[in-house]
Amino acid sequence: MPYIEGRVVHDADAHIMEEPTWLLDHADPAVRAKLQPNVDLALSPGEADAIDQMKARHADPAFRARDAEEIMDRKNFKATGSTIAADRPLALDLLGVASQLIFNTFNNSHLLRLERSGDLDLAYGAATAHNRGMVEFCSVDPRLLPTCYVPLANFDRSATIAGEALAMGAAALLIPSGCPNEHSPSHLGLDPVWRQAEEAGIPIVLHVGGGGELLHPSYFVNGGAYVPDFHGGDENFRSVDYMAIPGPPTQTLATMIFDGVLERHPALKIGVIEQGAIWMPGWMRQMESAFDAFVKHEARLRDLSLRPSEFVRRHIRATPYPTEDVRWIAEQAGSEVPLFSTDYPHVEGGRRPVERFETSLGDASEAVRQAFYTDNFVDLMGTAINRVPVAAH
Repeated sequence: MPYIEGRVVHDADAHIMEEPTWLLDHADPAVRAKLQPNVDLALSPGEADAIDQMKARHADPAFRARDAEEIMDRKNFKATGSTIAADRPLALDLLGVASQLIFNTFNNSHLLRLERSGDLDLAYGAATAHNRGMVEFCSVDPRLLPTCYVPLANFDRSATIAGEALAMGAAALLIPSGCPNEHSPSHLGLDPVWRQAEEAGIPIVLHVGGGGELLHPSYFVNGGAYVPDFHGGDENFRSVDYMAIPGPPTQTLATMIFDGVLERHPALKIGVIEQGAIWMPGWMRQMESAFDAFVKHEARLRDLSLRPSEFVRRHIRATPYPTEDVRWIAEQAGSEVPLFSTDYPHVEGGRRPVERFETSLGDASEAVRQAFYTDNFVDLMGTAINRVPVAAH
């Protein structure tokens, strides 16, 4: 019996668990040598062996016999289909989702760091390696929708790699939410990237980790005891850096709205993934305030045919965390905004996301639930949803 029953549900945030050599394995030979010292996943002593041992467990019949009953309890490399692509279709069956939008786990920060390094051959070569790996993993099942990374550092190269990603089968173009070194993400020179996505009918997506360092590290030097993250280390979120997560996407998206990117590309959709959504109503009101304060003085604002909140409702969809109040988000931002996600197979997604979301939805209407679990994802994904077999939804 699958975890989710009785409703068509699309999962807007799911991941592969890349092995340490994954990016190198998919890189061109000329890129691989330079990439080697730049993709160290900072594995602790013995961690690589632990990954190998966990992967080997997936060949153990006794372990696999518990796949169904433990589908929501196993996390990271232990989870069914997290690393072995051939097992991922079974994971979707056991989860009960019609499709999954698939992201990397470890490489967003690496890709942004390389993009900002100034070595564009390395940055775009690494992005190409990422995209090959994502498409390869997702090729085992049309319900798996791969995201392919497009650096924004160089206009011509960005347009080229966007076209290559679309040609190889990208279901969404993943961009950094951090600003490039020398120009805004709203720069006119990037319009060919947005145009290609718009014409292909697939979304642009931003994911947590793509904004660079969230906080100055001194925020954690508080004179008190060390505070570990979910995993007992410091590589993921704690309460203090959780508060900084909306920073990069809010600034990038507001800049794109004010500078007319969504005006020029009225059919473009944008997904804000694993960055929460509880901040969206306040952010929308702040943009409204900024619009009213500066519209008399800025021609770019007067040239917009919609108000900022109207652009959000037309273009932008976001995944709440399981601890957030989905009904309130839908009421305040618009029922067309929030998207369901599991964050499979990550710990942060929790073991019972549907139950937690249902608690926050409370007495919300069936229309709000239908939008959250299904329709908003279909709207976001555009033509890419046509790849998903009708029988799956």
